[in-house]
Amino acid sequence: MNKNKIYSMWFLIPSIVIFSIFFLIPLVSSLFYSLTVWDFKNFTFVGLDNFKQYFSQKSLYGSIKNTLIYAFLTSGSKVVLAFIIAVLLTSKIKTKDFLRSIVFFPNLVSSLAVGVTFAALMHPTKGLFNLVLEGIGLGRIDWLGNPNLALYSVILTDVWKGVGIATVIYIAGIQCIDKGYYEAADIDGANGWQRLKCITIPLVRPAMNSIIILSLIGGLRSFDLIWSMTGGGPGFATDVMASVVYKQYAAGYYGLSTAGNVIMLVLIAAIAYPLQRYLLSKEEQ
Repeated sequence: MNKNKIYSMWFLIPSIVIFSIFFLIPLVSSLFYSLTVWDFKNFTFVGLDNFKQYFSQKSLYGSIKNTLIYAFLTSGSKVVLAFIIAVLLTSKIKTKDFLRSIVFFPNLVSSLAVGVTFAALMHPTKGLFNLVLEGIGLGRIDWLGNPNLALYSVILTDVWKGVGIATVIYIAGIQCIDKGYYEAADIDGANGWQRLKCITIPLVRPAMNSIIILSLIGGLRSFDLIWSMTGGGPGFATDVMASVVYKQYAAGYYGLSTAGNVIMLVLIAAIAYPLQRYLLSKEEQ
């Protein structure tokens, strides 16, 4: 190895050290402790018992289903809704700058604050949403108390909060499209739908792919909004993997909670990595 290569290798050392401390070491530790029953002093090796227990309990196994529902519905809704809003906010409407600030505003508020606020708005008797429904002659809806509806109520809240950042990414992608494409389309007599289908959607694909990956990973590891709105309830209706990990850890089942973390890591990697490869291959076509 020549001196130039040795010299350049030194610049990698800080990154390698930071990566090892904050990723590799915790990852290896989690894998090890997921195979044990441990506290902060001692541990007992139990093999795969923690994983067997996780998948054998309905409440724990159900959290995987809720996580997938939550992640895919929030991600899909943000991808579609944000694109529609971004197209509107890059058009020639006069108030688009003001509307952009309104759309982005929810991202300036913490998830906990949003969760507490919407939990109050969705209160079964005193919440503003039900007061409005009663005012227009409709019945009350138990947004967060109905096991069949609670998860979807949280999903709607997540979409409201997260659609703003997705819209900003779309707007950046749309504004990077060369105006010459649209001018050529106008000369050829293309209508608005044809311009959108043949120019905007294909050329904004990199931004769309980024939103898909970011929102999906965010949905798979979501915790704070769900916990502040429902605490995983009613029953286990809104329990996701992150909330189950928190509950098990708070109850002192450290090995079981660590196993849940490992399962969540594997699930995210198994979904995100192939999806990213697929989306990148579509970009290159």
